[in-house]
Amino acid sequence: MDDAVTDTEVVVVGTGVSGLAALHHLKARGVDVVALERNPDVGGTWYHNRYPGCRFDSESYTYGYSFSQEVLREWHWKERYSPQPENLRYLRFVTEKLALRDVIRFNTTVTGAHWEESTRTWVVHIEGGRSIRSRFLMTCLGMLSTPTMPRVDGIDTFEGPSFHTFDWPKDGIDLRGKRVGVVGTGATGVQAIAAIAPEVASLTVFQRRPNWHTPLGNSEITVEEMAEIRSRYDEIFALCAVSPGGYVHQPDRRGFHSLTAEQRRRFWEELYAQPGFAVWLANFREIFVDREANAEFSAFVAEKVRERVHDPELAEKLIPKDHGFGVQRVPLETNYYEVYNRDNVRLVDLQQTPMVGVTLTGIKTTEEDFELDVIVYATGFDAITGPYEQLDIRGVGGRLLKDKWVDGPETYLGLLVRHFPNLLMVAGPQSSSSSVNFPRSIEAQVDWCMGLLDHLRRNGLTRLEPTAEAEREWVAYVAHLYEKLLMREARSWFTGYNSNIPGREHGQVRHVMFNGGQPKYREILDAVASSDYRELVLS
Repeated sequence: MDDAVTDTEVVVVGTGVSGLAALHHLKARGVDVVALERNPDVGGTWYHNRYPGCRFDSESYTYGYSFSQEVLREWHWKERYSPQPENLRYLRFVTEKLALRDVIRFNTTVTGAHWEESTRTWVVHIEGGRSIRSRFLMTCLGMLSTPTMPRVDGIDTFEGPSFHTFDWPKDGIDLRGKRVGVVGTGATGVQAIAAIAPEVASLTVFQRRPNWHTPLGNSEITVEEMAEIRSRYDEIFALCAVSPGGYVHQPDRRGFHSLTAEQRRRFWEELYAQPGFAVWLANFREIFVDREANAEFSAFVAEKVRERVHDPELAEKLIPKDHGFGVQRVPLETNYYEVYNRDNVRLVDLQQTPMVGVTLTGIKTTEEDFELDVIVYATGFDAITGPYEQLDIRGVGGRLLKDKWVDGPETYLGLLVRHFPNLLMVAGPQSSSSSVNFPRSIEAQVDWCMGLLDHLRRNGLTRLEPTAEAEREWVAYVAHLYEKLLMREARSWFTGYNSNIPGREHGQVRHVMFNGGQPKYREILDAVASSDYRELVLS
C-alpha cells in the first residue's frame, strides 16, 4: 500500500452488529483501520431503538457473535428473546472485550465518500468539513437505519411530544396517564403497542394495513440453561449454518400435500405453540410458493386472531385480506391481540377513514379529530438502500451511487458495485442479510471480505471492482429468485415498497434481497473466493 497518500487503509462506517464484526477481524490482521460512528456509542440499531418492547425475534443465543470463544464463554443471555437494553450492553461488552473502542471515532457523521482514481483511494467526507482518505471503504450502515415518516400534512405542527420509534427519547418518556397515538402496526408497532397499553390513559392505534402476527413465546434463561447452551454452541451454530433462514428452525420437508388436512392442522397447532419463528420457518416450504397451501395456513392463523380478539368486527379488521401469511415480514408479538380487548385501546382503520393530517392537538382523519398528548410514528424505514442513498457516494467519473440505483440496486453478491472500486458493503442490498438471521449472514460476509483483502495484500493489489458481466448476472439471479416466491407481490420492504417515499408505491418492485437461503449464499461466496475472484477486476 502507498501510505503516502492514505490516512488509513480501511475506513469502516458504522459500529452496529456488522461494523463491530468487521473491526474485530481487521484489527486481528493488523490492518490500519478507523471506524466512523455518528452516535456517541456503539450499537447501531440497538442504540437507537429504545422504544418499550423492543427486543430480538431471533433466539438470543443464535444472534450473538460466534467468532470469539471468550465472549461465548462469558456472556449470559438472560432471555430467550433479549430486550434492547440487554442487547446494547452485549455490544458494549463485545467492544470492550475485543478492545475495539480505540479505533472508533464517535459523534462523527459521514456525509459522503468520493473515489479518487489518481490515488486509488476514497476521500470520506465528514460533517463539519473534515475528511479522511482510505484505500478501502467498508460500509456497515445497517438495513433499517433510515426512518420514514408518513406523507401527511402538519407533522411538524403538533404541540406535544412526537417522534419516530427509531428516535425514541434517550432518557425515556413518561406515558402514564397520557393519551397516546401510535401510527403503524408493523414489527415495531406491535412491540410498542403491547408494551405501553397497560400504562397509558388511552391508546389510539392508527392502522393502515394489518399484518400477520404470531406469538413470540419469550422466557427467561436460567444459569443452568445458559450453561447447557454454552456446551452446545458448536451444535447451535452448525444448525444455523445449514438452515435456509440462519436460525435453529428447519423447514418441514414432508411436503404440504403429503399430509391430510387434519394432519396439517395438528402440525400447525404444534408450531403455533412453539416460540419464535418456528410457525413461519419450520413450516412447509409450500406456504412460500403455493397459493393453495398459503391460503390454508393463513386461514388457520386467522382463526387464532378471532379466538384472541373478543369483538368479531374488530378481529376482522386485524386480519390481512391483501396478502397471505409469511408473504411479508412476520412480526412476533406478546399479547398484541389481547391489547384490543382493553377498554383504553381503540383501533382506527385508515382504509375506512384515511388520515387527513396532523393538527396542533392530535391526528385528524376523514371522520374524526383525535386529541392526543403524544404521537409515536412506527412507520418503518427506507430499508436496505436508504442508508446508502442518503449519502453522497460517488464512484468512477463522479457517478452518484443513488443515480445508479434509481430503478433498483445493482450489485455483485450484495457486497460490491461496478464503477465503485474498493467499496465493500456489509449487509448491502442483494445480500442475504435482510432475509436471514442477521448476524449469521454478517459473519459470512465479513469473512469473505477479509479473505478478499488478504488476497489483495498478498499480491500487492490496490484496486478491485466486479466485472460488468458479474454484476449483471447477479442482479438477474436475485430477480429470478423473487419469481419463485409469493413474496414478489407483497407491499413490503422485502420488495422495496414504501408508500411514504415517492416512487416506491405498489407495483415498483425493487429486488433488494437475496432469497436463496444462507447456505446457498455462503456456497456462492466460497466458490468466488476459491476461483481467485475471477469475477473481479483486480489490479
